[in-house]
Amino acid sequence: MLGFPLGDGVRLGGLEPWQAEVFAEHVERNRAHLTPWLPWFDAITDTGSAAAWLQGYADKQAVDGGRIFGIWAAEELLGAVLFRLFDSAQRTCEIGCWLGADAQGRGLMTTAGRVLVDWAFGVRGMTRVEWRTWTENTRSIAVAERLGMRREGVLRKSYRYRGIDYDIAVLSVLAEQWRPAS
Repeated sequence: MLGFPLGDGVRLGGLEPWQAEVFAEHVERNRAHLTPWLPWFDAITDTGSAAAWLQGYADKQAVDGGRIFGIWAAEELLGAVLFRLFDSAQRTCEIGCWLGADAQGRGLMTTAGRVLVDWAFGVRGMTRVEWRTWTENTRSIAVAERLGMRREGVLRKSYRYRGIDYDIAVLSVLAEQWRPAS
């Protein structure tokens, strides 16, 4: 999937520990915009912490437990999509994502999400792809719905962040419901 075109000169490509400096700069540039939705942004404070975070995904990929892809315009990181969890034995996975403020509203996340779902079902034989997000994150829920995911329910007060208990919306699509990109 490296170098997969998303349109308008934007591509889906690797996001690996050696790109930690670019990742750290992206996090810092988008901290105010994304921290309300991505609590782990608090942990990325410099190139070293960015490298460690990306190494976690490299380690997951090495054991087929997850992976991350950057959304790139030339050498600029616009955001990412990832398999936060990937369980080939159970044939289920969870997609996560984010976009910087300047990259929103162009359909990039829906297109990138479609690439991941197509790959999960078509190449890896998954039976279920999940999407989890805070119930207040209406933009994230809208992307999942554009991908054909159905809301299954809410995990009430299941995530604590900065002293607040958040509800998590769970959406999914099953292989037999999926319409691959043509």
